[in-house]
Amino acid sequence: MIVDIADQTNELSAESISLIERLIHFLAKEESIPDRAEVSVNFVDAKTIQSLNLQYRNIDEPTDVISFAMQELSDEEMMIQTDESLPLTLGDIIISVDQAKEQATTYNHSLTRELGFLTVHGFLHLLGYNHLTKETEQEMFTKQEHLLQAFGLERS
Repeated sequence: MIVDIADQTNELSAESISLIERLIHFLAKEESIPDRAEVSVNFVDAKTIQSLNLQYRNIDEPTDVISFAMQELSDEEMMIQTDESLPLTLGDIIISVDQAKEQATTYNHSLTRELGFLTVHGFLHLLGYNHLTKETEQEMFTKQEHLLQAFGLERS
């Protein structure tokens, strides 16, 4: 899997970024994602994610994570045939470092655990998981907790 990570806040350590990259590779393997797939993870501040949340979701407040799935189709879109040799772009995961810090404190666990949680959450959205109903929320949250534990990022 091709992973592109950008820390626009310059607040994360090299170790944190390395852990997120390893986590993405682990998730891809667990979910049987082709090696040629590509995903980007961008770490931003609260102001930036609030702007994206307003622009794309019409919600004028910061959030913790936003995913932009490239493989989802709306009713008006058609599937485009692509060259199999090119990377399969799953999409982009945008994570607010400010929100992650706040939530790590609120939930009384490490920033590393919170960043991992948000990465898994965003990645599952790229794969089509959602939490729009109680059933889909239960399925998604159970899966993300299982993946976090399997990777070794348990609540501490």
